[in-house]
Amino acid sequence: MLSIPASRPNAYTGSPLDRAAKLREDPAFIAAALAGPETLFAPVWRSRSLMKGVQDGRPEAVLLTGAAAEAVRMAGGPWSFLGLWEGRPVFAVDCSAAEDPLPLLPGAMGSFTDLRAVAGLLPPGEASVLAHARGLMHWRTRHRFCGICGAGCEPGSAGHVMHCTGCKAQHFPRTDPAVIMLVVREGRALLAHSQRFPSTTMYSTLAGFVEPGESLEEAVRREVEEEAGIKVGAVRYHSSQPWPFPSSIMLGFHAEGLTEAITLDEEELRDARWFTVEQLRDPTPHGFALPRADSIARRLIEDWLAGQ
Repeated sequence: MLSIPASRPNAYTGSPLDRAAKLREDPAFIAAALAGPETLFAPVWRSRSLMKGVQDGRPEAVLLTGAAAEAVRMAGGPWSFLGLWEGRPVFAVDCSAAEDPLPLLPGAMGSFTDLRAVAGLLPPGEASVLAHARGLMHWRTRHRFCGICGAGCEPGSAGHVMHCTGCKAQHFPRTDPAVIMLVVREGRALLAHSQRFPSTTMYSTLAGFVEPGESLEEAVRREVEEEAGIKVGAVRYHSSQPWPFPSSIMLGFHAEGLTEAITLDEEELRDARWFTVEQLRDPTPHGFALPRADSIARRLIEDWLAGQ
């Protein structure tokens, strides 16, 4: 079986927010929300998110209100309106200008942690909100100047547009599409050991960015042939996963391998192999590890295994 439906939602999906895009254009609402006592703020410090319970293995997002939120906002970083959570406005705010933002907050508020390290342990929806905040703040902090004329930019639409003060161009948040695919052939699956993770034993699915003028199916076939020398036939969509690290979305596929001989792109991969169902179901005795449980790569593998 080439492809079966996704068995459950991927990490960073299932946001509880109503993005309420029309409210971005309501200055009175935004001003009142910024000063509102019930408004929630998701702080981002140097790409890390504020959480508690990390050391105990039970992480939870920490969203700020009132004086704590005002203290973080005083760091002077950009902010953006994310939407409404059960009617309460939610903003992202970047406090990276502070050398250490924790002293600005009341005691025992938690710590700033890399979201990717704990996403699979967070309560439902929280990973999505924190990822949303992280991705938008990454864009805001890196688009202060116009990419066309070099003039400074000013935010609009509650932090969702940057207006050039020179040539008047408008710049919007971008998301780069990347394909990620499990290639299967005659009951075996193709996994590779990336050059980016030389100290691990992890073998994962192939992946790569979509190029201009290229369909998703064409990107799957090109990336697999470039990296492993395998020709691909049928391509079936599985699911997607936001990946704002910094600004991508992973589009997952199962793909049919038409050839078997592997020709390795050694700049990208250290190794690539065909693995049997038995090996994938019990990888440790065979000397390799599967991708993290919260990754779409793992979901592609597990859902294919469920159909074997």
